[in-house]
Amino acid sequence: MKQRTASVARNTLETQIQISLNLDGTGKGVFETGLPFLDHMLDQVARHGLIDLDIKAKGDLHIDAHHTVEDIGITLGQALTKAWGGKQGVRRYGHAYVPLDEALSRVVVDLSGRPGLEMNVDFTRGRIGDFDVDLFFEFFQGLVNHAMITLHIDNLRGRNAHHQAETVFKAFGRALRMAVEPDPRMADITPSTKGTLTEG
Repeated sequence: MKQRTASVARNTLETQIQISLNLDGTGKGVFETGLPFLDHMLDQVARHGLIDLDIKAKGDLHIDAHHTVEDIGITLGQALTKAWGGKQGVRRYGHAYVPLDEALSRVVVDLSGRPGLEMNVDFTRGRIGDFDVDLFFEFFQGLVNHAMITLHIDNLRGRNAHHQAETVFKAFGRALRMAVEPDPRMADITPSTKGTLTEG
């Protein structure tokens, strides 16, 4: 299988985002988003997904974090699409259950070529430190729209909002890792009866 790497830059009047990734990495992460809790969550994706991930972002944080978080999701989705190409020889589907103390989350992903997000997380508080938990939906919606994947996220239980968020991002990393893993029985076959996973 060819090297699955990508670098994408997205520049608007609101944000400047640069992302480089390697789907076949070792989980190394470098994050400079100006949002420490988001950096912590992105590190979970890298480490548990075994993706080398470098994200640098500058945004209009003096207004709020919305544009920055959403645009990071968009750019990460674009980078994933570029890295996995036509998706020949991958497993396509991935899932993971991840606990952290009292919290438990399940994430299921399909590299379907169709954007779809079902996110059911009832956070027990509205902010984790200075981070607005509503922005997690914006992050994943931006990612899904541009990676063209179907993503189901369910927090099954949890009392601590930090734990809820961390289990979601760890489970996403592990589900993504499973979905993009080469399947030796598929070789150069695209796992779809349509013959393509690049369009709906």
